[in-house]
Amino acid sequence: MPRSALAALRQALQRQEISAYIVPSNDPHQSEYVPEYWKLREWLSGFTGSAGTLVITATEAQVWTDGRYFIQAEQELADGPFVLKKQQVPHAPEHIDWLMENLPTGAVVAADGKLFSVQQQRYIEKRFAQKGIEFDTQLDLLGPLWEERPALPLNPVFEQDTYFAGLSRAEKLQALRAEMQAQGCTQHLVCTLEDIAWLLNLRGSDVAYTPVFVAYLIVGLEEANLFIHSAKVPADIYTQLQQDKVRVQLYTGIDGFCAELSARDTILIDPGSCSWHLYQMLVKVRIKEGEHLIRQQKAIKNHAEIYHFKAAMRKDSVALLRAFRWLEASLAAGEQPSEYDFAQKIAACRAEQADYVSESFPAIIGYQGNGAIIHYRPPQIGSARIKPEGILLVDCGAQYRDGTTDITRTIALSEPTTQQRLHFTLVLKGMIALSSAVFPKGTNGMQLDALARQALWQHALNYNHGTGHGVGAFLSVHEPPQGFASNATTSRGTCALEPGHICSNEPGFYLPNEYGIRVENLILCVPHLETEYGQFLRFETLSLFPIDLKLVEIDLLTAAEKQWLDTYHATVLERLQDLLTTEELDWLKEKAKISPNRTSR
Repeated sequence: MPRSALAALRQALQRQEISAYIVPSNDPHQSEYVPEYWKLREWLSGFTGSAGTLVITATEAQVWTDGRYFIQAEQELADGPFVLKKQQVPHAPEHIDWLMENLPTGAVVAADGKLFSVQQQRYIEKRFAQKGIEFDTQLDLLGPLWEERPALPLNPVFEQDTYFAGLSRAEKLQALRAEMQAQGCTQHLVCTLEDIAWLLNLRGSDVAYTPVFVAYLIVGLEEANLFIHSAKVPADIYTQLQQDKVRVQLYTGIDGFCAELSARDTILIDPGSCSWHLYQMLVKVRIKEGEHLIRQQKAIKNHAEIYHFKAAMRKDSVALLRAFRWLEASLAAGEQPSEYDFAQKIAACRAEQADYVSESFPAIIGYQGNGAIIHYRPPQIGSARIKPEGILLVDCGAQYRDGTTDITRTIALSEPTTQQRLHFTLVLKGMIALSSAVFPKGTNGMQLDALARQALWQHALNYNHGTGHGVGAFLSVHEPPQGFASNATTSRGTCALEPGHICSNEPGFYLPNEYGIRVENLILCVPHLETEYGQFLRFETLSLFPIDLKLVEIDLLTAAEKQWLDTYHATVLERLQDLLTTEELDWLKEKAKISPNRTSR
């Protein structure tokens, strides 16, 4: 951690009579995962979690993050000047409450407006006004202090073929323009990297684990303007973009282009993703604020995307099967591979599959107590050695050209305890309950979230994270707006589920320093039936990998839950068997069987 940078930042605050400085996790595109260039929060504090906010004053250096990262943050901040502030509700701006309680009237809080959305800036400014605190968003105080700051990436973009995408670039642009016209807009500003990539059928490698590229896009009714470093666009793609009336402009030219937009135009922006800085550049054009049009189109997967998602799930399951067999053989031979070793083995097995590109996030391989660290990432040096005892939590995913995967399995490496079987079975019951849900069209993620928690709640237990997130088609593994959350602070809680939405279903339970349990499948929202009471929807499970039956307390499952488990394992066998060797198929058959005669111990 650059302690000298923290001291220099405080000196700058003192010189400019600023009481506090806020550093968020995101970039000017409001990305969840960001290029190295924008990892300011991580660089200054040493906290590597994907979500968190820094607050720096003359006497305080704080990291605000939620329950997914409490244990991780405590470990990473242990030897530094930053202290953990435990945020009780994910994504809630509780640091603003703290600043209002601890700063006097007339204080000035500063931040870089490029890193805050219009929505965030307005919220903070409104809250601060209640106490007469000024919010100055014109100051980038950290950039000048980062002497060895990485450059913005110049990796070339590549085409996502229509075979995988289902719709051509021209077709997507036509559909978007129809929506724009319906909203009375002549221009649409798109800042989010995943949405630009999806709309243009392009992908990149500017961000680890997510195949996107750094750019802005402004779509007009006749042509579009893509703001991107020209070195990133190969000649053939440049020509194709021109044919589709997409002009390539300098990435840094976005400010000037926005400033020169005509007063005759009406530009649609999403205040949740447009930066405050860019919003201030829109000085002439009429502004209309509304929902992110591309995000809604992208979230509902088309037939081709769903077809390829299912292909990706099959190959991903084969890779996992081979990795878990390797782990079993290693342990049986008296070896003790590390958590990091197993993460590397999983990635290597996936890399053998067709159209593999990368992992979709850093693999969470949590042995014993490390499994209780919800977003644990095993270090290359010093990660725990896996032994033939206890519990191992494995949460990992991959990026294939066909689709994006994300799956969690918890396995017992020795005979589990009664408590472990209880906790695992309660989590499994919640996963099955959500998987089996039938619900009317219009039901949102917050209404369904309780299904995954009800078995745990009956034992006065819970987990401190959302139950599920949307997943992209060879894009972000955490794709808004759909998902399942227990509150309305994110779109996952408020978005109504639609046919074509793909979400994760991942309840869990965690005992700090002992073990973590999570079971996760990806599920697809599909039509169920229509009655006089309206249209009803359900979920189809996409993930294909057995659930560890050693951890299941069969007596705690209802007949319907046993049937779901039997049917699921039969489906896994049926869809994978033609991809496996005889030895692999025998292994899978052993893992996927269940005995209805098993009794409690």
